[in-house]
Amino acid sequence: MRYHNITTDDMLNGDGLRTVLWLSGCSHCCKDCQNPVTWDANGGLLFDEEAKKELFEKLGKAHISGITLSGGDPLYYASRSDVLALLKEIHELFPEKSVWMYTGFTWETVSGLEIMDYVDVLVDGEFVPELKDNQLHWRGSSNQKVIDVKASRNQGRIVLHCT
Repeated sequence: MRYHNITTDDMLNGDGLRTVLWLSGCSHCCKDCQNPVTWDANGGLLFDEEAKKELFEKLGKAHISGITLSGGDPLYYASRSDVLALLKEIHELFPEKSVWMYTGFTWETVSGLEIMDYVDVLVDGEFVPELKDNQLHWRGSSNQKVIDVKASRNQGRIVLHCT
């Protein structure tokens, strides 16, 4: 797995103050994407033990609400097993921290993946410039949904996160 950046004290990519892991690799290549530099799965840096240590130090701060995985696409096929392993470790070490994920895939296509067992909120769908709306909270275009994954799993239907 490769990544481009780890940021902290982020208020734009989920609820509360968050640490964001910006992953490499995306097959969607949305027109007018805000992060086209992250599309190349071979770009960025190797997510090694030193990067994990940095991520966990930032995530371990008391004022951080949780982690957001973005990119690129955290569900890029070649990264899925590494992302799953990372989320399992985060869940074990930081059970009180929430996990948000941005993906170009739709909920309907990824809801059955094991990785969703470790995601609290999913922002799904490709960015569509014709549907761009700057008034939307946590998403760029109106086709994207902010899904409360835990509630959706429990209720058997999509539950939109209150924004």
